[in-house]
Amino acid sequence: MTSLIRSTADDAAFKTLISQLDYDLLQRYGPKQSQYDVHNTGLQEARVVLAFNGNEPVGCACYKIVEPADSVEIKRMYVQPAYRRSGVAQQLLAQLEAWAKEEGHHIAVLQTAIKQPESIALYQRCGYKSIPCYGVYVGDDDSVCMGKDLA
Repeated sequence: MTSLIRSTADDAAFKTLISQLDYDLLQRYGPKQSQYDVHNTGLQEARVVLAFNGNEPVGCACYKIVEPADSVEIKRMYVQPAYRRSGVAQQLLAQLEAWAKEEGHHIAVLQTAIKQPESIALYQRCGYKSIPCYGVYVGDDDSVCMGKDLA
């Protein structure tokens, strides 16, 4: 049984899972990943959700507040390979969305990329729609940006 907890970016389990995510992304994108890495910092104030199987951390995701002030950006979504296709990612995303709504946010945006078709499919199943690339992702042919109205 998977359990979810709300936490912070300082959580050791989050840091461990992020290391695994970074390795996965490096395998997919090679040296280009370093261009994205700089956009995955500044998460000290992020709201983090962790998924556990017993005492083992198996997944994570977070959001940070972005402009406009009623918006959040979903970041650092990761589920260990052995736990994929078991509903963990949907649970993480639902918990993030619930937390964001509790805090008064109405819009969620995110960026993923073309070599992550499983992520794109997950977000589509969860009601996210393609939006124009935003911020630093404008003009990046590998980026896929999506959004969802949380209201």
